[in-house]
Amino acid sequence: MRRNASILVIDDEEIMREILETLLVREGYTVRLASNGSEGLDLAKSLPFDAVVVDMMMPGVDGLHVLDELRKQDEELPVIMITAYASMENAIAAMKKGAFDYITKPFKNDEVLVVLRNAVERRRLVDENVTLKQNLQARYHKFAGIIGKSPRMKQVFDLIIQAAPSRSTILITGESGTGKELVARAIHSNSARSDKSFVTVNSGNLPPDLLESTLFGHVKGAFTGAVYPKKGLFDLADKGSIFFDEIGNIPLETQAKLLRVMQEREFMRLGGMETIRVDVRIIAATNVDLKRDVEEGRFREDLFYRLAVISIQLPALRERKDDIPLLTQHFLEKYGVENSRPNLELAPEALDLLMDYDWPGNVRELENVIERGTVLSPGQRIGTDLIPEHVRRTPNFQMPHVVMPADGVSLKEVTGAYERQWIESALEAAGGVQKRAAELLHIKPTTLNEMIKRYDIRPRRKKASAASAGPDVAGPAPSGDELETVGSDVE
Repeated sequence: MRRNASILVIDDEEIMREILETLLVREGYTVRLASNGSEGLDLAKSLPFDAVVVDMMMPGVDGLHVLDELRKQDEELPVIMITAYASMENAIAAMKKGAFDYITKPFKNDEVLVVLRNAVERRRLVDENVTLKQNLQARYHKFAGIIGKSPRMKQVFDLIIQAAPSRSTILITGESGTGKELVARAIHSNSARSDKSFVTVNSGNLPPDLLESTLFGHVKGAFTGAVYPKKGLFDLADKGSIFFDEIGNIPLETQAKLLRVMQEREFMRLGGMETIRVDVRIIAATNVDLKRDVEEGRFREDLFYRLAVISIQLPALRERKDDIPLLTQHFLEKYGVENSRPNLELAPEALDLLMDYDWPGNVRELENVIERGTVLSPGQRIGTDLIPEHVRRTPNFQMPHVVMPADGVSLKEVTGAYERQWIESALEAAGGVQKRAAELLHIKPTTLNEMIKRYDIRPRRKKASAASAGPDVAGPAPSGDELETVGSDVE
């Protein structure tokens, strides 16, 4: 039993409250009593409890209502219902609503104690789980050098924690600059291989022979210039991990040999006949769609499925903008130390610019912007003037994300509805002045007038300017001849 566990008893019968208090205090529990549902709910709001015992039938606020309110306050709080045998239907209803258990009157003391002990134990496990999650969340803010607390990054951290202890091959996907190598290193450092080598392979544009020599080594005379035998990166990574950055760039010939290493855990040196066994965990990364490469014949299908035993998708920075302030602070501290400029801060207006930008270069681009600001800032604050011009000029408009329905769409209807929305929005922003609305839409006023007629758009009249705005502000669209002069005085 959890010593000093706190129990709330809610019952309108005084004798029942006294019986339960005597029984529970004798068992070492701390007990608080409430004589009705409202009093009990007030106590539950003001004090923490490990379990609540509630009588089903009470005047005023009954047991089921108390149960509902308690679960709104704390969904994990175990609530035990006391019911008469004749009202078993209510007990079943309470269980469906989330009650932990129920006890029928008259009850045996041992029965009450067993149910309560189970409830308190459940509460203890829940609290431990919450504490563990909070500790993990603290780690999430900076996990193995990866910064983030957004839901997307928490999913990534969870996958790292789950996958790291295994030997399974892992494929990390994501755009350039999202931190794929950091994730690979986190997987290695949280595995049983953490005290062994972590070897990175730049899978760039090396010729096949040179790449194979780099990976597997070569024997003397394997090719012109091979004067001495040489070990490869797989030798160095034995008992550790090997990370293939941009694995989609590996030539097809080398892919076949890599597949053999993964399947058989053995390879032969370039030009050699001896089979060499290794124990290496392979982690790969790519910023391209390997499935598409498989379909187009640029990547082996069998190798793809061998690599993607566990896949970790890294979100682009524009998909986790909540992390930008945290990342910014991290880089300010990092480059502040490197440049002997501690305690630098970013002006709120500058942070707003960073939040509005879409970061095609992802975290790497953000890091470069903060490093630049740290070096060039004349004072302790990095202002908007030190944010690169291309970041400051970020357009506010972003194309909406669309998903094609299974039965398709009428493109004509969709584009028509979309055009109508933008025209209405422009007219509203321009106060009903068509000439100004046309400027906002970057089209000719005559073109806008034709579209207003086509979509039968009735511009909303603005009260403040209705008297002087003329036909350009409200009513049917004017003719093309009238349009050039309409509303000129309004602006």
